[in-house]
Amino acid sequence: MQTSAPDIHDDLRDALRALCADFPSEYHRKHGAAETYPEEFITALTKAGWMAAMIPEEFGGSGLGLTEASIVMEEINRAGGNAGHCHGQMYNMGTLLRHGSDAQKAQYLPKIASGELRLQSMAVTEPSTGTDTTKLKTTAVRKGDKYVINGQKVWISRIQHSDLMILLARTTPLADVKRKSEGLSIFLVELDQVIGKGMEVKPIANMVGHETNELFFDNMEIPADTLIGEEGKGFRYILDGLNAERTLIAAECIGDGYWFIEKATAYAGEREVFSRPIGQNQGVQFPIARAYTNIEAANLMRFEACRRFDAMEPSGAQANMAKLLAADASWEAANVCLQTFGGFGFAQEYDVERKFRETRLYQVAPISTNLILSYVAEHILGMPRSF
Repeated sequence: MQTSAPDIHDDLRDALRALCADFPSEYHRKHGAAETYPEEFITALTKAGWMAAMIPEEFGGSGLGLTEASIVMEEINRAGGNAGHCHGQMYNMGTLLRHGSDAQKAQYLPKIASGELRLQSMAVTEPSTGTDTTKLKTTAVRKGDKYVINGQKVWISRIQHSDLMILLARTTPLADVKRKSEGLSIFLVELDQVIGKGMEVKPIANMVGHETNELFFDNMEIPADTLIGEEGKGFRYILDGLNAERTLIAAECIGDGYWFIEKATAYAGEREVFSRPIGQNQGVQFPIARAYTNIEAANLMRFEACRRFDAMEPSGAQANMAKLLAADASWEAANVCLQTFGGFGFAQEYDVERKFRETRLYQVAPISTNLILSYVAEHILGMPRSF
């Protein structure tokens, strides 16, 4: 199956596919059913250097851009895996790279590149604020050479398989700032220093079996030098990471979409009913063809978002639209694939039901479809704010 991906990345894709081939569908199915973490797979990705794709060479990484990082995520999903187990390191990296101090980068990046440390978690969302980030209630109060954190976060993933966490908290009360986006700060938290010492982790059982948690902070103390960038500028810093996150999620959806299309196409050619393959029927062909077309279109927007991000150009609009288009396209492809398989699509051995559940998440996370539409309406089309 041809795709619209640039030819210059063929070698990258070939290397990733060779690695992923060592972890077939049975491997991911086993971990999906048991809701366990694919440690061997993530370790193999790390040792091969893929999890350090965006870390500069001077710190032991590959010095690649978001474009290449997005291809890593795409190929994991296209091979039948779930990049949600490791994508946090890719988009969290941008926050440290673009806004961390020289000392912070020298301290952490080489260890992240080698796999000694994992930066897999970002704690932003809260139970009572959701996407209304500027109204988050978690506070960080400076006391001497420490900050004291109090509050709560929810849907914070990979805590149990990470060493470091990006934390967004309010350092200046909302009532004391001129703009509601001011007064928020970012911290790089060493998890072994705070779990059970001011931070409680409560796992959340969920439909996808994806490791995610609720966090509770009770006078949690962290060193003052864990602050990334300037105090009060954290909201602006976090936007860079969110644009990268949405673009990478788009790439994962693209990978899912191609997986579903390839599975549906192959099955439609093999499955015979009434003495002919079901793929000979236009009622089966056309939905698959349309889903493929939409995946290809979303793929183009993904690469435009990557290009702008890597060129340090504004990429918010493209990142949001790429995520919207790719999430819709992968969900369409998932439904088409399940319909093509019929009853067999519900059997775990075909992996369709597992991938079906995984790709459904991206209609909701990391930002819902409706909020992206609100962003486009307000910030691109200039329409009145709707909320």
